[in-house]
Amino acid sequence: MVYAIGFALFALGITASVALHECGHMWTAQATGMKVRRYFIGFGPKIFSWRRGETEYGLKALPLGGFCDIAGMTALDELEPEDLDRAMYRQATWKRLLVMSGGILMNFLIGYILIVILAVGWGLPRFDQPPETQLGKLGCVSDMTADQKLLDCTGTGPAQSAGLQQGDKVTKVNDVPIKTWKEFRAETEKQTGPFTYTFERDGKTMTAPVTPKMAVVYPEKNGTPKTVAKVGVGQDFYGPVQYNVLSAIPAAGAFTGQIAARTVESLAQMPSKVVDLWHAVTGGTRDPETPVSVYGASKIGGETAEHGLWSMFILTLASLNFFLGAFNLLPLLPLDGGHMAVVIFEKLRNVFRNRKGLPDGAPVDYLKLLPATYVVVVLGGAYMILTLVADIVNPVKLFP
Repeated sequence: MVYAIGFALFALGITASVALHECGHMWTAQATGMKVRRYFIGFGPKIFSWRRGETEYGLKALPLGGFCDIAGMTALDELEPEDLDRAMYRQATWKRLLVMSGGILMNFLIGYILIVILAVGWGLPRFDQPPETQLGKLGCVSDMTADQKLLDCTGTGPAQSAGLQQGDKVTKVNDVPIKTWKEFRAETEKQTGPFTYTFERDGKTMTAPVTPKMAVVYPEKNGTPKTVAKVGVGQDFYGPVQYNVLSAIPAAGAFTGQIAARTVESLAQMPSKVVDLWHAVTGGTRDPETPVSVYGASKIGGETAEHGLWSMFILTLASLNFFLGAFNLLPLLPLDGGHMAVVIFEKLRNVFRNRKGLPDGAPVDYLKLLPATYVVVVLGGAYMILTLVADIVNPVKLFP
């Protein structure tokens, strides 16, 4: 039940983010004197609408985004004679750029507000985490129940008894080199008797013989149990830093900058992720760093809610808004960035024409740009379908 609520809330959050993105375009257009003819949430058949002033507002059947219809977005737009002077394509460059970037700025603002809420309510996670194989808290070993909860236990565990300490960085399990916590756990759990950890402490390489304890675990909730070797250690990590309302404002700004850098990296890696997505669709292991669809993101939202990790829920929704904003900045039609590129091109072209004593050139002919636009739409649509199929047949799993 909690999963379903989380799934629905996250899907609603995505819908609200897209609706507010379009509000960003609408409000900036209205503020700069342009005419907004329609603002709708969703696509397809109209469910209802109402008119306020010169704008028709409404809801459509398919909640897959929304749109804002501004009069004269391009010179191809049919206009009433009285609307000609208010046509968007005839406005000053700064006004057109402001309106085109209004939706992007709205996504960034939503993300920032969510980060402020996270900073005050739960704290901001740290990006400067310790090495993956650095040991955290050490303790006893206990069996797991079918719902993946650990039973109570007392005393010291095998790793602690062997002299290992929190902060030790394990580099080998027996003679097998490891670099990730997943590898550390896999190599540890396959042991059947005494083995050796090689680890680093205070700049020195050391070894420790460990005798594991066999424990019952459930790889999947209510799934088939299995018995594996355990030593009673957890992964080390730095906990979130909590702020008050005033200190959260600059802290959220700095954190947003860090997310922005990671978002740019993710955008640059999108083409290379096609192979990883196809590998996941055809039965391979799903890389958790691959992109997800709206369905996949909502599924992650449901899982985080089910595990009570509302801080991760908020962070995921904030990250999605930053990604939507950055993605729309790409200079490709029909994205906002593509329209902004056209506006900037027209401005630069006219500057050079004016220096030669020539009048401004005609607006860019969008019909000539249609082939390139179709290519972007087709490739983008295929990418979205691929991520959706991957999320259905082989979803990203945040929890074991």
